Formats: sequence, structure tokens, C-alpha cells
Amino acid sequence: MSSNKPIFVLIGLVLAALLLSNTLYVISETERAVKLRFGKLEEIDIPAGLHWKWPVVEEVRIFDARVQTLDSPPEEFLNAEKKVLSVDSYSKWRIVDVERYFVSTNGNSQSAARLLSQRINEGLRNEFALRTLEEVVTLERDEMMEDLNVGLLDTTREQLGIEVVDVRVKKIELPNDVSSEVFRRMRAERERQAREYRSQGQEVAEGIRADADRQKIVIEANAYREAEILRGEGDAAAAAIFANAYGEDAEFYAFWRSLTAYRQTFDSSADMMVIQPDSEFFRYLNNQNGRDE
Repeated sequence: MSSNKPIFVLIGLVLAALLLSNTLYVISETERAVKLRFGKLEEIDIPAGLHWKWPVVEEVRIFDARVQTLDSPPEEFLNAEKKVLSVDSYSKWRIVDVERYFVSTNGNSQSAARLLSQRINEGLRNEFALRTLEEVVTLERDEMMEDLNVGLLDTTREQLGIEVVDVRVKKIELPNDVSSEVFRRMRAERERQAREYRSQGQEVAEGIRADADRQKIVIEANAYREAEILRGEGDAAAAAIFANAYGEDAEFYAFWRSLTAYRQTFDSSADMMVIQPDSEFFRYLNNQNGRDE
């Protein structure tokens, strides 16, 4: 009998370990859990920590409460222009109401993904139906996604116990005829912008040229005015010098003027003058005193 005692002890330890493993359980901070008794909800949203349950009678279902990603398969939607668009999207979601989540999905993650994907596609279908191709592709995608996220937030929380954190469109594929139209519109828009920019640049250039011409006229006018003032001042100074010289020695002044006239007259050997030798012009050449004999 004593030889069998270690075996009984070992069996007892194994049974105790099995009992404890089916009695104790741990909930982490990143998990949400519910307790079932005979298949019915007994305890909801069990807090994090170590807990116990009755083996066989009770069951604990644990769910990941972190943000999860749902990569939906591409779906086809009609836009406001009745054109078919193939849309590939993904979403970020998490469990916020574990009781509603369990009731609506039976705690099955595949059921949760299917139900959530249905509601996201319905929201995308409604948003695409309100917008043209140009608005979807270029102008209003961010606004559209914002409207979709707001619309899904309350719906999925109330129906599935899920909070949709974000929904984004990865890719929009267009039929060939639609793609050609989009490219044509985009090209026309870029050409319009280019014409507008060129027109604005030409307008600015014309303004710069007009301003430069105006400044040129002003500068030339100011320079001409200053030159005339300086010329007038110079002429006045020369006249004053001549007047003073004439007042001091009229005969020398007349002699100097005659020499200046000779130099200017005979400056070129090609010049020819027909004049009387006894002309007043040769007054100082004929008589060094400049007096008539």
C-alpha cells in the first residue's frame, strides 16, 4: 500500500493543477472579458487581474481590446454621376462595449469583421453616391472620410459595441473610359491654372515695365533739368567773367576774342574763306596794336 502512495500523491497533484487551471484565470489590461454560466451572461466587463470561476459550470470569454485593423476586400460603388468605382479600404476599430459586442457577434471575431465590413461599405456607398468623380479623386476625399467616420461612430457603437477609430480609402480604381475622363479633366485644370499663372505673370511684368519707364522718364527729366541749371550757371559765370574782363581791359578782351576766332576759323586746312584783307576780321593780323592807321 505504501508503495502506491507516491502514485496517489502525483495523481492528486495533477487533479489539483487541472482544477486550479480551470478555476483561476487572469485578465490583462489590454483585454475585455465576460463570464458565462450555462451559456448565459453572468458577469460583464470583468476588470483586469486574477479571478476564479466554477469549473464546467462557468466559462470565461476573453477578447483583445486593443485597436485592430480590418482590411476589407475591394467593393464597387456608384458615384453621383452613375459611374462605377472600385474602392479598396481599411479601418481601425476596437471593442468598447463588451456585452453588446458579445451579444451581436457571439464573441466571434470573423462575425465581427463581417458585420463591421457591411456597415463600412454601406457608409462608403452613401458617401460616394453624393459626390462626383472629381470630388472623390481630388477635392473632397478628406471631407468624405470625416463624414463617414462620424456616421459610423454611433452606429457601430450601438449595434456592435465597436468604436470605429478611422476608415481610409487605400485605392480607387476607375474603368478605362472613366480614367481617360479624369485625366482629361485634370489636364484641363492644370492648363487653366498655367494660363492663369502666365496671365498673372504677364500682368506683373507689364506693371514692372511701366514703372521702369516712368522712373526712366522722371530720371531723365531730373537729369535734364539739373544739366540745364548747371549750364545756365556756367553761362552766367562765363558771362560774368567776360564782363569783368571787358570792364578791366576792353582792348585785351577784344584781342583775346579775335585769337579765339582765328583758332576756330583756321582749325582745319580744308576750310576756305573769301574775305577782304582789310576786313575788321584781320584787324590784329595787319596791326599788332589793333588800331587803324
